[in-house]
Amino acid sequence: MLTSTYTLVALSVEQTTVRSALQALARELHALPDEDGTLAPGQAAQLCAELRQVVDDCHARKLDKFLVPALRRSSAAADGLLHDLEQIGHSAGGALAAAEACVDAGARGVERDRFVAAVERCIAALRCRLEREEHELFPLARSLVRGEAWFAIANQMLAHDAVAREHRGAVRRGRGRPEPAEARHPLFDPSRHEASGPDFGRRHATLSMLH
Repeated sequence: MLTSTYTLVALSVEQTTVRSALQALARELHALPDEDGTLAPGQAAQLCAELRQVVDDCHARKLDKFLVPALRRSSAAADGLLHDLEQIGHSAGGALAAAEACVDAGARGVERDRFVAAVERCIAALRCRLEREEHELFPLARSLVRGEAWFAIANQMLAHDAVAREHRGAVRRGRGRPEPAEARHPLFDPSRHEASGPDFGRRHATLSMLH
């Protein structure tokens, strides 16, 4: 079904964005100076803030908002994998907390090895989650999520994007800048979607053509 393909491709774009952010963080981490085994508190705090943003972005993905609830409704067969992914997420959160604790305790200098190890654990956990989502969760979703459920997910994603685009447009208008035309998706134009909410039972006009 083309709708499921579109949905999973759109979710994969988010995966790529998170992976790129993690790669950038890893490069920053390895470039940190090693001066007497300590880091400048401000430098460590900045990297920690960037890591926190990536973790928050992971929690805000459409995958967690829309695909995971649909999987839970579709079958209990996904429960084991979803539990594993949640545990990996908890591990990432714990590692982030450890990195932040290093910063909080290092008023005069952050212990480099301990801080780096905590950040590396967080990055590794997030990468592990991305890999399992792509190689296990996506194929499982293809087999378990059926028919109208894919239209419901896609409708939710379109409505979510339309709200986000409206917010960005309002911010730009407030700054005196119009929203660029390229902000519109070339195939799924949210202006054709009624702004009344996700509408689980009704097919988006463009989605109907893809069925």
